[in-house]
Amino acid sequence: MSDAARVVADADVLAADLLVGGAAREALDRVREHSWVTLIASDALLDDAEATIATLADDELAGDWRERIERERETVEHPEGDHPGLASAYRGDAAHLLSYDDSLRSSAAGLSIQPHADLSVRLPDAFARLFDAASLYEATHDGDYPGPDRDPRE
Repeated sequence: MSDAARVVADADVLAADLLVGGAAREALDRVREHSWVTLIASDALLDDAEATIATLADDELAGDWRERIERERETVEHPEGDHPGLASAYRGDAAHLLSYDDSLRSSAAGLSIQPHADLSVRLPDAFARLFDAASLYEATHDGDYPGPDRDPRE
């Protein structure tokens, strides 16, 4: 069963978070500002994002980003050749995959994913708009939602 407090950001979203900001940063800030919400990523997923960042910016920024994201993510393993975002979500029991890839968000993809995983594939802006930390916290923890407990910029 997928865990609604476990999130995967595809390589395009990870790169956009760093290089563009906007919806990608807003969505990932929702994850980073709560210690009980987990960012899941395989090494292959981070490799893809790092390569994108190096291509669009430079190797030094990509290396610095990789060093930071290694501390922020929970690592999962998956077979070589699997789609890194989908495989990270499946292997990491994530309920959310954030992606700009239209093919992952298509109805055909949804029908093929659903028998294997309870996974929502969304654009970052939709996730940021719909993610309700208070309701999720209260459904999964004892007590009232305490609010964000981390600074997403640190």
